[in-house]
This record gives sequence, structure tokens and C-alpha cells, in this order.
Amino acid sequence: MKKENSLLVALPVLFGFFVMGFCDIVGRASDYVQQAFGWSHAMTGLVPSMVFIWFLVLGIPAGIKMNRWGRKNTVLLSMGITIAGMLLPLLLYNAVTCMVAFALLGIGNAILQVSLNPLLKNVLVSERLLTSSLTAGQVVKALSSFAGPYILLSCVELLGHGDVAKWYYCFPVLGAITLLSALWLVVTPVPRETSEASERGASVMETLALLKDKTILLLFLGIFFVVGVDVATNFISSKVMITRFGWEDAAGIAPQIYFTSRVAGALLGVFLMTRVAEMRYFKWNILAAIVALFVLAFTRDETINLVSIGAIGFFCSCIFSIIYSMAVQARPEKTNRISGLMITAIAGGAVVPPVLGLAMESAGIEGGILVILLCACYLAYCAFGVKIQKTIDHVRV
Repeated sequence: MKKENSLLVALPVLFGFFVMGFCDIVGRASDYVQQAFGWSHAMTGLVPSMVFIWFLVLGIPAGIKMNRWGRKNTVLLSMGITIAGMLLPLLLYNAVTCMVAFALLGIGNAILQVSLNPLLKNVLVSERLLTSSLTAGQVVKALSSFAGPYILLSCVELLGHGDVAKWYYCFPVLGAITLLSALWLVVTPVPRETSEASERGASVMETLALLKDKTILLLFLGIFFVVGVDVATNFISSKVMITRFGWEDAAGIAPQIYFTSRVAGALLGVFLMTRVAEMRYFKWNILAAIVALFVLAFTRDETINLVSIGAIGFFCSCIFSIIYSMAVQARPEKTNRISGLMITAIAGGAVVPPVLGLAMESAGIEGGILVILLCACYLAYCAFGVKIQKTIDHVRV
């Protein structure tokens, strides 16, 4: 494929990462849900779980089925499920239908992440561009995450006439964007991948057996905890400002700073990771993120807290793509299975927030930050403990 044609084909694939970012709206939406239904912190912590638990359930099966359906068709299926979920609360609005809508958003997003990341490989002119291309996708996803709260607020103001109880009006807007992305991909000719025979006949147990490889296991847990850090920081950021400083209407600034910093960090990462070894970049960033978490836990200054939240987003922005790329490059002949396995680990976004919510109930905001800090400490272990085989190009530990 020529470089120019590759770019044109890559654009609708990269736009799919914008849809992928919709799952991050649960951070700010959880505040509205809590107000609307009078839930506790622990109960509200289940809202992100309704989105991210499906990565645990569907990651591996979707990766296996993708061998039969094809990556592009699997992406389109995921978008269809997302659109259906975004229409549901308009038909009947209550706590149950909202949770079902979040669940369908999670189901669609789980299948999307399994299929969209490897679909990017189909349009690359060089395998060496994989990590930077995945990071570019994460930039688009971060832009979506940044725009999500603004979409939510705009829908409340314009469609709900300022009534915060109408927060769910953002769902059909997200559904319309998803439909646009699907149509763009439908009319774009993406080369069909060829699967190895072992990939086509793979089972769930055979995919799980890949975890016997210590490196794959460490990277799997790395995905689990980096997503846990991401979702939990998004979830707790506004609550830090509300609890410590009494911010209510302005609390949405905190997640916006977080996602703005993620965009900046990912953009810088696209540039730097063509010049710096991935594992070295991983080590520097996770250590800096741990420092930011310590500062957030033990300071009570508004500005310092906001800077710390932004720093966590900035320094963790490229870790997911680094870990995912390492896993795929470690076993390139099993890309679909590795993708399903790694995306299963995104269930960390379902597990960590409820634990964080319980910690906040018993030990306040500091308890919640401690949960995030423990996740980051594992990532530091992963950064310094993983040994990469020499077959992985341009990566050294």
C-alpha cells in the first residue's frame, strides 16, 4: 500500500478511537447519576463498572470471533451496539435503563478496543510505526475523553435547557457521532488481514494459556492496572475538588485538566517514542506519576491538587500503548488472540473504581488516592521487571 493511500485509509480507523473515548464520560456522568438517584460513593462506583466489566467478559471471545468476522466487520458490529445503547434512555429514563445504556456502551467499547487496535496494523506501511500509531490513536481517544464532559454539559444546556436531570441527552449525540464513524469506515476499503491457522481454531482456554508466558502475564496485569489508574483518577478528580474545597459547579474542571494533560502527554509521546526506547520512556513516566500521586494525597492546595491531577494524566498517557505494543510485538503471529487477552485486562477499569469507592467510604479521599497509588506501584514493577526478547525491534530494557 502506498504511503498516501495508507494515510487516507488510516483516517477513518483513527477516527474510531474518538468513539472509543466515549467510555470515559462515565467519570463526569457518575456525578450526575449520583445526584439524580441519591446514591452513595460506593454505589456510584458501580457506574464505571457497568462499562468496564464487559472487557473481562468479552475481550477473549471477541478476539477469537474476530478471526472469522474480520477486524473491520467486528469494529462495525461494536459501533452498532454502541448506537443501540445510546438510544435506550430516550425511550425510557430510569436508573435501570441508564445502567443498561452504560452496559451497552461498555459492550460496544470492549469489542471496539479488541478489533480497532489490530485493525490499525492493516493500514500501516511499516510494523515499526505500531507503537507511535497506537499512541496517535490514544491522542484521538484522549481528545474524545476531553470533549466528553463538554458534550455532556452542552447537551444539558442546549437540549435540556439547563436541567441537570436531562444529562442523558448526551447519549443520542454520542450515538450520532458513532454512526458517522461507522459510515466512514463502511465506505473505506481496508485491506483484510490473513489469520494463521492456529488463530482461526483458537479457543478461550488456548488464549488464556498465553498467560503462562511470564512476560505476557506481566503485560496483561500492566494493562489491568494502567486502566485502573486512568478510570479511577478520572472518577476521583472532581470528587477531590468537591470534598476538599467545596467545588460543586466548577468540579468538572478537574477531569478536564486530567484529559487535557493526557492529550498533551500522548502528543508528546508520539514524537518522543520514535527517538527514545519504549521501556525507558515507560520507567521515567511511571516514576513521575507516582510522585504526582504522593503530592495529591498529602497536599491541600487547590492549584497543587489540580496540577497533580494533570500530571497523573500527562505521565500515564502513553503507558497503555507501550504495554499493548510490547505484547503484540512479542507474539506477532497471535495478534488477534493477544489483542483479546490484553483488552480483557481493561476490566481493571471495572474493578478499581468500586474498591476506590469503598476506600473513600472508610478513609476519605486519601484512601481512594492510596488505591490508585498501589496500582501505579505495580506499573513501576512492570516497567523495571519486564524483560523484552531481542526479537522486538528497537526496544531494550
